[in-house]
Amino acid sequence: MSSAIVCAAVSPARAEAQVRQFSIEAQSADTAISQLGRQGGIQIVAARRVTRAVRTNAVRGEMRAEEALTRLLAGTGLTARRTGPTSFAIISRTPSPTPPGGGVPTSSAAAAPSQTALAQRVSAPGAAPQDAGQEASAAEEAIVVTGFRGSLAKAQDLKRRAINVTESILAEDMAKMPDLNLSESIQRLPGVAISREGGEGRNITLRGFSPDFTRTTLNGMEVPASSDGLDSGGFTINAGRAFDFHVFASELFNRIDVQKTQRASIEEGGIAGTVDLYSAKPFDFKGFHIVGSAQGGYNQMTRKVDPRATLMISDTFANDTIGILLSAAYSKRTVYQEGFASVRWTSPFVNGDSWADTNPTVTGTPTNCGAADRLDCLWAPRLPRADFFGNDQKRLGLTGSLQVKPVDGMKISFDVLYSQLDNDRYNYNSMEWLLTHGTAGNFVGQTPLSFTIAPDGKQLIAAAFNDVTSWYESRHQTSTSRFQQYVLSGDYQLSDTLKFDAMVGTARDAADRSELRFYARSVPHYYAYDYRDSVDVAKVSFGNYDPNNVANFIDATTAANRLNNVVKDNFTAKANLTFEKGAFTAQLGVAHNRRLVRYSEAQGDLPGFAPQKYLTSFPIEHFGDGVVDGGLPTFAVIDFDKIASSGLISSNYPTNLGAGWEVTEKTTGGYGEVSGEISIGAMKLRLDGGVRYVRTDVGSSAVIGTSPVTVDRHYDNFLPSFNAALNITSDLVARFAYARSMTRPGLAALNIAAPVFEYTTRTVSNLGDPNLKPYLSNDFDLGLEWYFGKGGLIAIGGFKKNIVSSLTTSVVQQAVPTEFWAAIYADPRYSPSYNADPKTAQYTFYKTVNSPGGNSVTGFEATLNLPFTFLPGLLSNLGFASNYTHVSARDSTGLSPNSYNFTGYYDTGKMGLRVSVNKRDDYLLSEPGGNGHVQERKYGPTQVDLSAYYNLTKRLSLNVQGINITNEKERIYGTGDGSQYLVREFSKTGAQWFVGARYQF
Repeated sequence: MSSAIVCAAVSPARAEAQVRQFSIEAQSADTAISQLGRQGGIQIVAARRVTRAVRTNAVRGEMRAEEALTRLLAGTGLTARRTGPTSFAIISRTPSPTPPGGGVPTSSAAAAPSQTALAQRVSAPGAAPQDAGQEASAAEEAIVVTGFRGSLAKAQDLKRRAINVTESILAEDMAKMPDLNLSESIQRLPGVAISREGGEGRNITLRGFSPDFTRTTLNGMEVPASSDGLDSGGFTINAGRAFDFHVFASELFNRIDVQKTQRASIEEGGIAGTVDLYSAKPFDFKGFHIVGSAQGGYNQMTRKVDPRATLMISDTFANDTIGILLSAAYSKRTVYQEGFASVRWTSPFVNGDSWADTNPTVTGTPTNCGAADRLDCLWAPRLPRADFFGNDQKRLGLTGSLQVKPVDGMKISFDVLYSQLDNDRYNYNSMEWLLTHGTAGNFVGQTPLSFTIAPDGKQLIAAAFNDVTSWYESRHQTSTSRFQQYVLSGDYQLSDTLKFDAMVGTARDAADRSELRFYARSVPHYYAYDYRDSVDVAKVSFGNYDPNNVANFIDATTAANRLNNVVKDNFTAKANLTFEKGAFTAQLGVAHNRRLVRYSEAQGDLPGFAPQKYLTSFPIEHFGDGVVDGGLPTFAVIDFDKIASSGLISSNYPTNLGAGWEVTEKTTGGYGEVSGEISIGAMKLRLDGGVRYVRTDVGSSAVIGTSPVTVDRHYDNFLPSFNAALNITSDLVARFAYARSMTRPGLAALNIAAPVFEYTTRTVSNLGDPNLKPYLSNDFDLGLEWYFGKGGLIAIGGFKKNIVSSLTTSVVQQAVPTEFWAAIYADPRYSPSYNADPKTAQYTFYKTVNSPGGNSVTGFEATLNLPFTFLPGLLSNLGFASNYTHVSARDSTGLSPNSYNFTGYYDTGKMGLRVSVNKRDDYLLSEPGGNGHVQERKYGPTQVDLSAYYNLTKRLSLNVQGINITNEKERIYGTGDGSQYLVREFSKTGAQWFVGARYQF
């Protein structure tokens, strides 16, 4: 039987040329060669029949990998033959003394320093024995893989070597992540789905859990990232735990790992998993490098060209003991999200009112819902409107990294990252008032003329009215998210077997938003809508009324004028001690984190005014052409420049103290973890187990009335974990994992701002509880992976996350916590006559509480990656990478039961083309939904992206990228009584194309 040892490098540089620290005992060749490959960052291919029964030499100290390999094999009868820039094959020879300086020959074939090599396995299990000459020939045929295929192979090798279940994405080259947005890259991994805002990925759903259940780290520490969004799409300024991936330029990162199963050495907090982001470091690239790229982006709906540029400079010097890297990425993106909306459907019966009794013409038969008049059972759009959401977005990212090796065995890194995301949004919506029903007057009500009832008898699929009032909304939002991180980290090889590493870091994200919103209200007029040709976009008619004529407007109101601010501060300090001897590793570590989230808001003036002199023509050409044939109807809108120069809006914004809050979490913990491998016949079993302890201290503060209130609580958790990976053969890996995992309560459940105390009824609502304990889950994973051919992979896996402690809303009788007594006594509404003294009276709380059990998530993942290297000629450059995920859960908010990803590619190293398709099922937003709906759901889009490149020279390449090239729709809908499909929002953002060039030196 023949098998192979493959040790894969993760650095795209000439790994064997770097001085590295080696600590390898004299032991069997199989184990020693594997350790040297890992410690040296090189790839080694060896047939086990050649290495069997061979004992190699000890290798210790700092040296280049080539020298270490020579020392390891000296006098053993084995030698190493170079097969690529960072790859070697072990073959047998007649034992002879090792010549001075080492005896590892070099290959005449060398790749450019920018290329990343991965030696593919040359001997399959069960193959017939080969003589030394055949082995050498086969080894020399090991291929060098670059570009997109190379990045897939590197990521696949990381997955293969990991003990826990891990997925990775690696940059194809310096400053070259495969997508324009981090979340767009992550969505291609099995088990991952993303939510989009304005056509761009924002948050991820991992294995069926909402974004709050995924923990995200950057350069080793947990970090926050927040931005604002459109409330029509379910987004506002992010004050929760979810990580907004679109805050960062993707070019700043060169690797993403998704840890799907827990290890004791992985910090707690993510039941779904942990996403680890890594920015580039100078020691990743030996010597001097400079990379620059520039692109122009064109969107089919905006018809504008936007710039995108990247620059990275890296150098190592002083015999590669000092390295500096600087990078910058800038992009501008103009987005038009255009569409039609109902702003939910509702019925008079659900709404608690009735249609005006005007004897309309009725076509069809309404069902009976229990209303006195069956027409009141019919669902109709609340505020049918044409929508425009425009956003001018700017994103700037800067990184700096300094690495030094002051003494042998020590490496120190200092990393800085800054990112700024600016959004400037103008939104215009033409709402027709069908929100409330009844006799027309005072800008509400309407006079029904005709009703056309859908075949199901439940909805008004078409209707016409007199006396409808238009409420035309004009909104201007600006926001800025500034992120900055500073991380100092280092490691020191204390001895051949003992290593110490530590890091300290701080990260801060400050997100600000301003919003100014007006409603200009029209004269009563005729209005008709008709959904019979499309369930998404209604045909509308205004009769003789012209929504573009400013004379048809009566008054205007200021609906919103406010400032919002969210500040998130994280601090992390941690240290680890690692003992490694042979195949055995033991780790001990401690960590301390402080997370602070502070929310504040300020309220400006809300004047009413005559709108005529502040109105202007609809400012967007070709409105709705990308949505429906003929476009969407235009209407007059507020001119914000005229408002700004009029003095109508004061610059005074008093802080709303009662709306502000602050939550602080301090966690202190430690862990112990052991890992190793044992042989079971011809199989190798890799094991990892440990336990993590953490104490969490929670502090929640707010001003209630005029009284500052602070509540402090704490809790403790023990979290065991175990992972096993059985190498049945060198190509077949079976996995099992168990862990107890946790996710802390959402911040909304912890903050105590703005509670409502009712003293006559002795009730309390809208009060968070810092005493809440975390979600706890027992996690199980089982999988099988077959690595075949030259880069092929078939993997299947099942997982179950059984929540044993969760959160739910409940009605609870209890005493008021002492922290709130002063605020109650200071409340002018409180009176002792109500017999509601918090010292003695029990109150009824409507609150979030811990409960046993909860969401149980079960899933299945399958991966098939197949490079067509077995085909002849040009066809061998083809390949595809694909995966499918099925997830089921009792509580399925944010969960798509089915999702899949498929990327087909053609890659020669000189040129390449790939097309990626990402699809997820519809998913639940809320249950119950608003306005009487059983559920509110979001459409699962099919996203199609394209990327192509052509290398004009070894340094200069041209590229084309297409994002959402099919102009996929976005849609939110309600289910009415549970059986209906009633669209709330329908929009498109257009295909985005980028054309540019990239130069690397």
